[in-house]
Amino acid sequence: MDDSQALEAARILHSAWRDKTLVQGLPESCRPQNLDGGYQIQAALEGLHGTPVVGYKIGATNEAAQRIFDVDSPFFGRLFEPALRTSPAEIPTGAVILHIIEAEFDFTMSGDLPPRDDPYRQDEVMAKVENLMPAIEIPDSRYENWREAGMPQLVADNAIASLLVLGEPARNWRDLDLSRHSLAVKVNGETVDEGVGANVLGDPRAALTWLANALSERGMGLEAGQIVTTGSAANVIKVNPGDTVVADFGDLGMAEANFG
Repeated sequence: MDDSQALEAARILHSAWRDKTLVQGLPESCRPQNLDGGYQIQAALEGLHGTPVVGYKIGATNEAAQRIFDVDSPFFGRLFEPALRTSPAEIPTGAVILHIIEAEFDFTMSGDLPPRDDPYRQDEVMAKVENLMPAIEIPDSRYENWREAGMPQLVADNAIASLLVLGEPARNWRDLDLSRHSLAVKVNGETVDEGVGANVLGDPRAALTWLANALSERGMGLEAGQIVTTGSAANVIKVNPGDTVVADFGDLGMAEANFG
């Protein structure tokens, strides 16, 4: 894929994002055929958004999400500054099309992890982490048939990133076994699903390490102050306008989103 094709695809996706419209898929003239093409379009999309990248999302880190997206490995997308919300967050009518949520473990970085030849170890990555926060990711897609779009197109669509609701930083979390830490997803006060940290590549720390190395392989890096959301630790939950959603992480806190 050349730069003009990537820019053509990015313009189509950006217009759909801006106007809250859907497209059937990218035209054959600029449809990515592999992950490299998808990430090339995603990079071009960043330039069109014209807002700061404040971190990254990791998608498809658990088997349930991989089945939904029909993929067999994780992928990443950029988090743009306007996507961030503080819990409890009001999600106005029309802000998203899909109305799905994911309860996620999020990290903020205290130091840089620049690209390098050798893979990062998990202990190196965690030494650069400042905070752990409970979060609700609210994905959204620009495709009419997003479940059938395929991984390259999903990656091009910024890994279907949209909004991210952040809870307060957790306390006393570093010595916890996050793989065994449970959470509950509540809709209008009723528990609709439960999850555990092991659903996220075995451990949210492992997911963060995966991202550090995935970025490094593409000549990119994590920076101090950036946020990383590690993928759904429970099932992807369909919600409706008017619903109040809480991701309850017990001692680690909670995040809340109210849909208009």
